[in-house]
Amino acid sequence: MKVPGASERPAIAPGLRLQWEEAQHSHVLLYPEGMVKLNGSAGAILSRCDGTRTVAEIIAELETSYNAQNLGHDVSAFIALALEKRWLELRP
Repeated sequence: MKVPGASERPAIAPGLRLQWEEAQHSHVLLYPEGMVKLNGSAGAILSRCDGTRTVAEIIAELETSYNAQNLGHDVSAFIALALEKRWLELRP
């Protein structure tokens, strides 16, 4: 699993859609064959993966929003997993 660099810009992959699902009380990732219900952390990370923010900016934003430190490893590892599952792609 390749961990993305701090300056890379992850985005939801084409054909997928991230949305808040009130009935599930969580974010879900929709794809043609179904959906993935995301936990709170995954939803918070993926909701910031818009192709404009870098990995470093996403980490900083999450640390500020949740008044936390040292989230970089966990956030990068999740983004790497989402890239491997093809939920995300990297944009220039």
